Amino acid sequence: MRLDLGVVFSAGHPEGRKVHQAFKTLIWLAIIATVVAGSNRADAAGPGNPKLTPLVAEVLTPPHAVPGSDRRTHLVYEIRVTNVTNGRISLKRLAVVDGQVGTTIAALGPEAIGVRFSLGGRRGSESTELGPFQVGVVFMHVALERNALVPTTLAHIVEGSSEQMNTDFSMRLAEIAVIVTDAPVLGAPLRGHGYVAGDGCCDSIRHVRALLPLNGIFYLSQRFAIDWERIDDEGRLFRGDPKDPRSYHIYGGPVLAVADAIVVASRNDLPDQVPGKLPDGLPIDEADGNFAILDIGGGAYALYAHMQPGSVRVSAGDQVRRGDQIGTVGNSGNSQAPHLHLQLMNAPSGLASNGIPYVFDAFLVTAVDEAGTADFDRAEATGSPLTLTLRVPPTYSEKVFPLDLSIVDWRN
Repeated sequence: MRLDLGVVFSAGHPEGRKVHQAFKTLIWLAIIATVVAGSNRADAAGPGNPKLTPLVAEVLTPPHAVPGSDRRTHLVYEIRVTNVTNGRISLKRLAVVDGQVGTTIAALGPEAIGVRFSLGGRRGSESTELGPFQVGVVFMHVALERNALVPTTLAHIVEGSSEQMNTDFSMRLAEIAVIVTDAPVLGAPLRGHGYVAGDGCCDSIRHVRALLPLNGIFYLSQRFAIDWERIDDEGRLFRGDPKDPRSYHIYGGPVLAVADAIVVASRNDLPDQVPGKLPDGLPIDEADGNFAILDIGGGAYALYAHMQPGSVRVSAGDQVRRGDQIGTVGNSGNSQAPHLHLQLMNAPSGLASNGIPYVFDAFLVTAVDEAGTADFDRAEATGSPLTLTLRVPPTYSEKVFPLDLSIVDWRN
């Protein structure tokens, strides 16, 4: 006699509860067997060999290899991880492996996981644990030596322990192809010297982890965004009244088109904010302040944000040439100090898009603030000099991406 599970599991069937519980027990026994076996063979599962697992994971956006100004190649991406059990899971190790040959190219231990893994993908919720049926996001950054072969695919081995199953596990999951095509090559967005690549790639957190749930989808448009500010010869971002945008050395500077392009959107009517803090209660459609979005071709769009009110010279439908002035640097929108926010993305929206990497055709790196974001924030708040490590002689960079807190002189 064939058992009809649809009948047995119905609320009115007298044996339904017993069979349901027995079935759940069998499932978890199968998971335990799978996980224990997986601790010795992390690559055991596959399309032709299905196995129950306590975690599921996927990469949100395929990583795109981009050369950096540190002479290394960088992969920046996110892994969404879901605990499908009703017990807590602890993550102990995450290894990044070449998907073709299986060699480990990077690994995170508990401490590194604890600063890169965010519950719900939200900043400030970092953890090494996932509660029952909980979701988290690992913000990944893999740096390869310039002469190293970039893998065509990545896979990830996650090791941890499960409260539900009372056992350790090791799983291979979240396999993804790596994009190895050349990134768009841009011209200088500004003119002159002493520009700070603020909150840039690859381990600062304000842009790289700005994952937004919009219209039912996760987007990370700012993955490769840079907030450009400017220092004087003493390494100061401003002189004078910190509440006056005109005290900042970058304020009012010309903003230049980075490529021949067609303007797809712009705004020009929002006031500058008072520097010192982010504005309260800002509507989401004012986050970019006075802005312009350029279609530079090949499915790539450039966003310029926070420009001065009344300074934006372009409107939708206009054509611009590389080097044309499109506005001036301001402090409009979601901004706490005058700067130019520049990013490339895969759709003509400053928020509902995914950030893509880019390189500049030529620039000099004269110094780096190796003291990090906290030092930059101090300098922005107080007007004291940045703590700079000089590059002597300056590093000439061609067709690479300027990394976080580099001091850049433009070659235009």
